[in-house]
Amino acid sequence: MLGDTKVTKVDLNGKPFHFIGIGGIGMSALAYIVAQRQLPVSGSDLRTSHITRRLEALGVKIFPVQEASNLDFFATYLNQERQSLSVSTRGKTDTVVEVKTEEDHVDCLPQIICSTAIAENNPEYQAAVKLGCTIFHRSDLLAALINEYHSIAVSGTHGKTTTSSLIGHMLLQCDLDPTIIVGGEVEAWEGNARSGQGKYLVAEADESDGSLVKHHPSIGIITNIELDHPDRYQDIQEVISIFQTFAGQCNTLIGCVDDPIIRDELAITISYSLNPATGADYTAKDIAYHSQGVTAEIWERGVCLGVLQLPLLGEHNLSNALAAIAVGRKVGLEFTTIAESLAKFKGTKRRFEHRGEANGIVFIDDYAHHPSEIKATLASAKLRVEGKESLHRVVAVFQPHRYSRTHTFLQEFSTVFKDADVVVITDIYSAGEKNIFGVTGKDLAKAIAINHTHVHYHASVDSIADFLKQEILQPGDLAMYLGAGNLNQAIPKTIALFQ
Repeated sequence: MLGDTKVTKVDLNGKPFHFIGIGGIGMSALAYIVAQRQLPVSGSDLRTSHITRRLEALGVKIFPVQEASNLDFFATYLNQERQSLSVSTRGKTDTVVEVKTEEDHVDCLPQIICSTAIAENNPEYQAAVKLGCTIFHRSDLLAALINEYHSIAVSGTHGKTTTSSLIGHMLLQCDLDPTIIVGGEVEAWEGNARSGQGKYLVAEADESDGSLVKHHPSIGIITNIELDHPDRYQDIQEVISIFQTFAGQCNTLIGCVDDPIIRDELAITISYSLNPATGADYTAKDIAYHSQGVTAEIWERGVCLGVLQLPLLGEHNLSNALAAIAVGRKVGLEFTTIAESLAKFKGTKRRFEHRGEANGIVFIDDYAHHPSEIKATLASAKLRVEGKESLHRVVAVFQPHRYSRTHTFLQEFSTVFKDADVVVITDIYSAGEKNIFGVTGKDLAKAIAINHTHVHYHASVDSIADFLKQEILQPGDLAMYLGAGNLNQAIPKTIALFQ
């Protein structure tokens, strides 16, 4: 049967790749890396963006729809090869000919890469199955790449993108020429991926769909462990089990022992903590949080390494930096070099990203969508306001992400907006989920209002800009757009209304 192929692992030696949903932040990073290897790459996405245009500039063929016809090229080529095979085996000849088999011709078919978001009823997916293509989850490709390098895989419920970006930036600044695959865009390498010639690969390892267990990195980092995906996991114990499996597959495991689950449930090789009393391998003392970042003394196993000037806000980012420092020291870098490189880090898009200013209002975009993330981000926003005479209020505009998450953490969400002076809640971004819980953004707004005096509900993201202009924002506001959905698309329109 066509498609009964012996290939069970991703082939990085020349076989084509086709990505269904190539424009996604994780998919596009992988496509970029394999395209930089001069491998044949194509893919589809329903929306064009600067990310897909960047891939097209590398020669990647992008289809603007997800249809079965996208695979017609490969089907046509395969049929031509079959006809050639049929002709070459007819009759007799005195010439010795090396006859290819059907299995050889199947090698011209692309390896199909999908994310969890691609369902089996997707017409392009179905066409790939019918054609006999080998189909992989994106994590299979990432695992194959991780196995080729001295890999540094960053995992954890929160902080993966910032931590992996800090590590990638550090290695880049230290002339180690790393390959980098992250879940956000970074100015230093102009995107979400970088193809280097050095021996190190830095990548995020995602637990959201359970694929974390596929990775066997040289160095693994676990920043923290919480239940964040109730659509995938029934309880925290299932999440812990995933991380325990990953931990057992890392040659060296670096973990934050400020997290009680990591401290109690995992065998850490190298530990870090913001609290010196924990006795962690890497700690910080004399910490000063201010409106432009963090200053702290960094200690390694009881010895002061020096002072870190980190241009990122909040204690969560200092913790992320400690993880990066632990990696840097593990690979043999001097602390002075590490500190100099981290001091130059300009951040990651959608992580407290400054999007603009208008009429005395500062607009910030942040990916925070879990209660813990929102709490940490708003604490940073409060620091920014307290350090600026021109700013007076924190206005949190939050688009809840997924019905399952909103329903599961309704109580937790209701208590984490205390550092915002004003809260605006939109309706829930479904991310493809069905609302089997019957929960709405209005329910969340009511829950928050029990603990907060200034809460507004405005369902539509499409009209949120006008609402904020007419009812909410005023000079001196720090407008925080929070969420993993499409709320940030309203930021340019809102800025334009105030200009």
